[in-house]
Amino acid sequence: MARFGFFTLLAALGAAVAALFLASLLTGPSGIGVGQGLRALISGRGGADMAVLVMQEVRLPRAILAVMVGGALGLAGAMMQGWLRNPLAEPGLLGTSASAALGAVIALQSGLATAFALALPLAALGGAAISVALMVALSGPRGSTLTVILSGVAISAIATAGTALVLNLSPNPFAANEIVFWMMGSLADRSMSHVQVALLPMLAGAALAVPVARGLDALTLGEDVAATMGVRIGRMRLLTVASVALLVGAATAVAGAIGFVGLVMPHLLRRAVGGRPSRLLPAAALGGAAMVLAADLAVRLIAPERDLKLGVLTALVGAPFFLHLILKSRREGL
Repeated sequence: MARFGFFTLLAALGAAVAALFLASLLTGPSGIGVGQGLRALISGRGGADMAVLVMQEVRLPRAILAVMVGGALGLAGAMMQGWLRNPLAEPGLLGTSASAALGAVIALQSGLATAFALALPLAALGGAAISVALMVALSGPRGSTLTVILSGVAISAIATAGTALVLNLSPNPFAANEIVFWMMGSLADRSMSHVQVALLPMLAGAALAVPVARGLDALTLGEDVAATMGVRIGRMRLLTVASVALLVGAATAVAGAIGFVGLVMPHLLRRAVGGRPSRLLPAAALGGAAMVLAADLAVRLIAPERDLKLGVLTALVGAPFFLHLILKSRREGL
């Protein structure tokens, strides 16, 4: 019965993602009708050249990236909370997102993003890769969980300081303005090239999450018990760090800083999956995709003329939820 309920949950989340994906494709200021838009998207032929351009080059990449980014952040958040056994853990704890942001900021400030269209996401991926290398160097291949977390906090602080330094020393106010807006997070003006850049790292990150799932179930009983059950704690830790770094780094590279998705969705769905981390992983991925799709729809409907940023909206929704979690944990601890 529990298994039936789990698959029912996945089916419901999948249906929500599909409905929101379709709504994302059909929402925009161009005035394209539903029938015209679907024909332009599927056939790509006929006289509606502008409709074909809007549907295939503007709306479709945006909707696909919303699914990819939301799924990656939801999956990464579920892995972090399962690994640390803490519902307040979130993917940015490892410093990958801050390092990816620093790489993107350097690309914007140096002019590489202007000279080469994909320089920004590639630089962000490079920043994420450097953060993982630094984390392994600081914590060591057999470092404890606490050492890995402290290394991530230190890397995040350094990357954030570096980003602030670049902004402070920027001689070009237009570049500084572009940096600030990019860091707010958005899926606007993305193309299929961004989908291609993020796809391989996200697939690799999701693949690394598969062998970790059962280990996370055993880890709920404690590291010592998990080790007696045959779980290789050191290997699981490395796979988890690598998976989260790939997922978060790729998401930050193409969308900027999108916060709270990896914190909110795993917590909302944990009770529905019976508290099992292995079941929470796919549920949180689908829930994260639905959340980002819904948020991206909201930014287009609430203030289409003001270019409300996606990361701003998720922060406005997620920050009060984070405070609620803190107060709830405090009450339960009293």
